[in-house]
Amino acid sequence: MCRNIKTLRPPFAEGVTEADIRAAALQYVRKVSGFQRPAAHNAEAFERAVDAVEVATAELLSSLRVRGAPAR
Repeated sequence: MCRNIKTLRPPFAEGVTEADIRAAALQYVRKVSGFQRPAAHNAEAFERAVDAVEVATAELLSSLRVRGAPAR
């Protein structure tokens, strides 16, 4: 949990994959919750949070328009 979440938008990152978005979502939820791996009684809530952050991140990245870059 020491490293920062990397920027996933152009021009800082090209060819961002679903795995990259999932990893960023997981890292975010780990940081916010303070859990590297949640206890069994928190696992479902943890996974729902990762799923929600992943969806929100993908929506954000697909909606951003970077100046000087062609629309996707």
